[in-house]
Amino acid sequence: MKIIKVLGPGCPKCKTTYNNVLEALKQLGMEANVTKIEDLEEMMKYNVLTTPVLMIDDVMKVKGRIAQIEEIKELLKN
Repeated sequence: MKIIKVLGPGCPKCKTTYNNVLEALKQLGMEANVTKIEDLEEMMKYNVLTTPVLMIDDVMKVKGRIAQIEEIKELLKN
């Protein structure tokens, strides 16, 4: 099972990325452990300066922009 983390302080871009992750999983019929990290101290552990950040299995895949549903689906397939 994939481990997905969306890092961001709760801004609209962060919320959209999180919702896009859920929609991509739904469209693919996949299950994953999805976590939304909004705590600044926790985000600093990942050395994040720009948000939102999409991490899949502890690898940073998208940083500083909204991850689109189709893009997320491709990342999950690989």
